[in-house]
Amino acid sequence: MAAIVDAHFAPAGSLRGELTAPPDKSISHRAALIGGFGDGETRIERYLDAADTRSTLDAVRSLGARVDAAPGGPGSLTVEIAGFGLRGAVAPAGPIDVGNAGTLIRLLSGLLAGQDGRSFVLDGDESIRSRPMGRVADPLREMGAAVETAEGGRPPVTIAGRPLRAIHYELPVASAQVKSCVLLAGLLAEGRTTVREPAATRDHSERMLRAAGADLRVERDHPSLPTDPVAATIGIEPAERLVLPPMTVPGDLSSAAFHLAAGLIVPGADVRIAGVGLNPTRIGLLGILNRMGADVEVVEGGFEGGEPVGSLRARHGHLQAALVGASEVATTIDELPLVGLLACFAEGTTRIEGAEELRHKESDRIDGVVGALNALGGDAEALPDGFAVTGTGGLRGGEMDSRGDHRLAMLGAVAGLASEEGVTVRDFGAARISYPGFEADLRSLLA
Repeated sequence: MAAIVDAHFAPAGSLRGELTAPPDKSISHRAALIGGFGDGETRIERYLDAADTRSTLDAVRSLGARVDAAPGGPGSLTVEIAGFGLRGAVAPAGPIDVGNAGTLIRLLSGLLAGQDGRSFVLDGDESIRSRPMGRVADPLREMGAAVETAEGGRPPVTIAGRPLRAIHYELPVASAQVKSCVLLAGLLAEGRTTVREPAATRDHSERMLRAAGADLRVERDHPSLPTDPVAATIGIEPAERLVLPPMTVPGDLSSAAFHLAAGLIVPGADVRIAGVGLNPTRIGLLGILNRMGADVEVVEGGFEGGEPVGSLRARHGHLQAALVGASEVATTIDELPLVGLLACFAEGTTRIEGAEELRHKESDRIDGVVGALNALGGDAEALPDGFAVTGTGGLRGGEMDSRGDHRLAMLGAVAGLASEEGVTVRDFGAARISYPGFEADLRSLLA
């Protein structure tokens, strides 16, 4: 668990320079899981070195994988995993501690549900114990799994492995974690499992499973209007084994986005970020920034680990308000708090709708963002499924509480650099959950 540390971020004269984006958290989680449940050895370069992703290494180690992790470049590890096979997980003596990692607890549930004859308990920190698990428990039960949760469908989660049967599952809300959980369980089920998503969500699991040899197919709809969400049906066949080839984890756009935002709202700023993953299911933020009139340059630069990568350049300039609708939420879910921050510096009122999923993250991010922005002198209003922010030309500054949420902690730091008086972030240590080097990287840009 990240140490509780407060930090103050004074107004910046300007920001200048170039950074390399930290390794992608979502891809790191998936690589460790598929490597652990795979056959043979998997080598992962630029695996994110953070509390969340170390929890995933510890989890597969506790299930029987041999895991060797050595320091790589800044903020990364070079990881070698000798897997135990799709059906070879060993039941540990005690609960598996997932820490604060929501991706880990949901995806791992799908893989454990089909470990016939063995039982597992998944638990974590106080934040994890507040997260809804019914969204994965329900489809797993339809597949024949024995899944029990604590009161209110929250962790700890107890899973008794059983033979699974294939299902067709319609996602009530677009969610990459729920989709991935069902697809991973489908590897262990009898018959072809299909998942219908109402809008495109990040497809890292699909890309990696295909690379590891899974028989997975995606059929995307053709929307009537360009603004309509792109629904899809993903089907997966049962597998005997997975073999994940050596891979390099690309940079995380969700983490790089904080430096991008700083470049847009700190006067005189000119920031460049290299090695950013540009997966089409992750770049909804770039479309929103385009509508806001942001000065952002994108340069594509090839592929890493089967994912498109490139560089971003952000320069300070005038911003205008934008409407973010439900069709954009799935591809921007982690960056929506930053859109709220940018809206404080934009002309007009920005509205984010259809984002009720934000209430089920590391904290209730709707209330968290609104509370933080208002505490710093902004004009924000919570909506049932999002929030509205009226631009005031900037932020006064002051003090805000991260609520133990790494993304709110980093938002507060960026707000401080662009504010009039600076910002003190309570429990800034939460940032280490996903990006331990964030503060050092951000301060390195101070001109």
